[in-house]
Amino acid sequence: MKMKVSFSEWAKSGSPWVWLNAGAVAISIIMVVGLLLLIASRGLVHFWPADILQATYSQNNHSIRIIGETVDSERVPATQLRDAGVDVPEGVEEMRRDLMKIGNRDVGGTDFTWVLHDNLSNQQYPEMLFAAERHEWGNFYGYLRALKEGDTVVGQYDGYDKTPEYLALWDKFEASIERAQEIHDSIYQIEKHEIGAINYEIERLRLKQRSLELDGSTDAAAFAEIDARRAELGEEYKVLQDELIDLYGQINRDKIVAEVSGGQTIEIDIAKIVRAFRPNDMGIFAKLGHYGSKLWEFVSDEPREANTEGGIFPAIFGTVLMVIIMSVLVTPFGVIAAVYLREYAKQGFTTRLIRIAVNNLAGVPSIVYGVFGLGFFVYFLGGNIDRLFYPEALPSPTFGTGGLMWASITLALLTVPVVIVATEEGLTRIPRAIREGSLALGATKAETLWKVVLPMASPAMMTGVILAIARAAGEVAPLMLVGVVKLAPNLPLDGNYPFLHLDQKFMHLGFHIYDVGFQSPNVEAARPLVYATALLLVAVIALLNISAVQIRNHLREKYKALEM
Repeated sequence: MKMKVSFSEWAKSGSPWVWLNAGAVAISIIMVVGLLLLIASRGLVHFWPADILQATYSQNNHSIRIIGETVDSERVPATQLRDAGVDVPEGVEEMRRDLMKIGNRDVGGTDFTWVLHDNLSNQQYPEMLFAAERHEWGNFYGYLRALKEGDTVVGQYDGYDKTPEYLALWDKFEASIERAQEIHDSIYQIEKHEIGAINYEIERLRLKQRSLELDGSTDAAAFAEIDARRAELGEEYKVLQDELIDLYGQINRDKIVAEVSGGQTIEIDIAKIVRAFRPNDMGIFAKLGHYGSKLWEFVSDEPREANTEGGIFPAIFGTVLMVIIMSVLVTPFGVIAAVYLREYAKQGFTTRLIRIAVNNLAGVPSIVYGVFGLGFFVYFLGGNIDRLFYPEALPSPTFGTGGLMWASITLALLTVPVVIVATEEGLTRIPRAIREGSLALGATKAETLWKVVLPMASPAMMTGVILAIARAAGEVAPLMLVGVVKLAPNLPLDGNYPFLHLDQKFMHLGFHIYDVGFQSPNVEAARPLVYATALLLVAVIALLNISAVQIRNHLREKYKALEM
């Protein structure tokens, strides 16, 4: 026999709250997954080699040939189009317009244009149309007409059909690009690493000489040694400079002649081309290979074209390195403060007041920490460090300007309340009997704390570090004041002594998103990279957190027997 349960009894049982919480969790999960899918779909599609459309576009009694990729579409009210001076047939309430990436910014002045879909005719996807990614001026779209080595034409084709003659010309073109890339890599190695190392050592010699002059040194041997080493470096620099002159002469040899949408032909230095491909003639496997190479370039290369092309490896490197240094700094300070508050401080009004202050610090806006870091760490501490230890570099600041160290310390200060609270909670959960047992066996309080209590509380400490990483890795506002920049010429970790350069400015994924999304002069080109970078930032934070979670789980399993 079934018994009827009244609504009040059902409500008192707590079931409605269970279902309400379950529904809230389900909605939150759906929203998070949906957000990630949106970011992924908007960002990752950017790297797919889209087909290139060739069509005739007619508007206001004018017709032109247009070549490009269709990247977006939208419906526009007819009244809006009429107000813009566009001829719209009577009776039409709205029309579809397409955003096309037409490239060739050096020819037409813009990368993108809006076209009315109904005004496109003779739409086709010729196999001979090619796209070229360049070091500057964005993408190029057109037809390959000739290949030159110096002033000599080594291949030429004027048709629009894919013939063996054209394929032979294309093979020579690809070989020229590969040759130019190899020379470009050699130039990069010499300029970035070899000459960079020489310039770095020359600057250190200058500072060393300046230091001797400030000290009033009269040691002629020391000055002579500096001059001799500077002369050696000068000779090495001349040799590398001669190599560079020869390489630049080789890389600037080849050119192509290409036809653009308007029918005119232009010359392009092959040295300016990163890669060229014919997407209309690519199969699915060829496109997948191209897609993989573009993704790898995105995570492993340096940015170009005002951060709207190329990769973001310096930003990934800077973000991870800053988080690691921040974690190394915040963990001992947070643990020491928590141990003092829980194990040594007298529990009373003052201790409660400190805990309230710590909890309140966790809610202070991050920009306030940035202002404090700029005023105290950069200007006060950094300025005094420069005057005491680096007077030879003045007036150029060494630590008296934003850098990796001040950014890491500022974020450590921002996240230390989280570590304190989590560690205190872990210390509270350790049974008092364990402490008393250790003391009864003859251990001192310090030994009990170091060998028994802290190891058992280590999972809670890792929880605090995980929360700190989750908050700090995505912060942008304080970093804008204490060290992050749009484009850093060098990584803060390299082969030059002292290898880790804490005084250098660095790039960060969060700031990169802000810069590309809101400061880029080419908004349409930057938009997909904002989504891709945001997805990568989420992935980096997830990987850092997963690593910390694995360490915490290992520690929890290791000391589980002691808690029983």
